[in-house]
Amino acid sequence: MILVGIIGGGQLGRMLALAGYPLGLRFRFLDPSPDAPVADLGELIVGAYDDPDALARFADGLDVVTYEFENVPADVARSLERSLPVYPPPVALDVAQDRLAEKTFFNGLGIPTPRFVAVDDRAGLDAAVADLGLPAVLKTRREGYDGKGQAILREPADLDTAWDALGGRPLILEAFVPYDRELAVLAARSRSGEVAVWPVVEIEQIDGMLHRSFVPARGVDAALADVAYDYVHRALAELDYVGTLAIELFQVGEMLLVNEMAPRVHNSGHWTIEGARTSQFENHLRAILGYPLGDTTALGAIGLRNLIGTMPDPAAILAIPDTHLHDYGKSPRPGRKLGHVTVRAEDEATRDERLSAVDAANLP
Repeated sequence: MILVGIIGGGQLGRMLALAGYPLGLRFRFLDPSPDAPVADLGELIVGAYDDPDALARFADGLDVVTYEFENVPADVARSLERSLPVYPPPVALDVAQDRLAEKTFFNGLGIPTPRFVAVDDRAGLDAAVADLGLPAVLKTRREGYDGKGQAILREPADLDTAWDALGGRPLILEAFVPYDRELAVLAARSRSGEVAVWPVVEIEQIDGMLHRSFVPARGVDAALADVAYDYVHRALAELDYVGTLAIELFQVGEMLLVNEMAPRVHNSGHWTIEGARTSQFENHLRAILGYPLGDTTALGAIGLRNLIGTMPDPAAILAIPDTHLHDYGKSPRPGRKLGHVTVRAEDEATRDERLSAVDAANLP
C-alpha cells in the first residue's frame, strides 16, 4: 500500500484523495484545523505546518509528499525532502510564493508578464508609479490570493490609502493590463519528464475569485493555444517540475502575458474531474508516483461554476442534464468557496445554456 502525505487539508486535498483511492492509494494529511474538509478521508495530523512534532508524525512511513496550496513554508518542504520524495519540488514554492521572484522567473525564460517594479518603502512607491504610470496594481509580494493583498491605484490620491493598507512589507507594483480576458493553462509532468497538457481554459472572475470557467476557451485558435502550451512547457522544464502546474494568463489581442502560476492542482482545473479523460488530480498523483500520465482530452464542451458563500438546493442543480455538484463540506460564510458545479454538453451553446440554468438555481 502506497501512503501519500498531503500538506494541507482543504478541498484540493480532498479531491486528490478522492482521485487516489481508486488507484489503491492511502493518504495522510497535515493541517492546523481539526475540521479540515479531508478529516473523513484519511489520517489527519492536526498541527502547524512548521511544528517539529507534527511534522515527524506526519512524515513517518510516507512514500511521497505533496501539497495542496502554495504557501507551504519552503524550508519545511526542504526538510521533508531530506528523507522523502517531495513534489512539486520546493524550488517551485520559492518562485510562486514571491510575486517578484515569479515575474522575474518568467521574464528570464523570455515569457512576457505585466511590467513590474519592486516597492520596499513609501518613496519607492512614488518612484514605481513614476516609472509605470497609472493605473497600476499594488500587491504584497508574498501571500495574498483570490484578490486579497492588493489595491488598484487609479489616481495619485490612491497611493496613501493603498500604502496604509499594504505598506510595511515587501510589495510589487504592476502595470495595469487592459486585458481582453483571462485564460489558464494546466499541465502535468511526471518523474520521467513526460508531459500532459489540458485544453486552454477561459476564466471569469468576480472580486478576484474564479466565478465561471469554459472549456474549450471560446474563440482560442490553435496558434494562441500553442503559445500557452509553450509557456507551460518552458516553466516545467526549467523547474524540473513534477506534478500539476497551473499558469494564469492575460490575453491582450494576440499576446499572452503570464499573471501568476500555482504549483499545485488548481481551481481552473476542477472541470477535469468529469470533463476530461483524466483529471488534474489523478494525473498529479500519477506524476508524483512515477506512473504514466493519462489522456487529457476534454469530453465535450465543459463549464464550471464556483459556489461561494452559500450552497444551492442540490435537487435544483442535479435536475439540470449532465451536471455534477461538488460540496466541499465547509461551513458557509461570505466569500468562502463551498463547492463547485460542472456541466457537460456536446456543444458550446448547450453548455452555456446549462451554466445559465446553474446560475438561476438559487444562487447569489
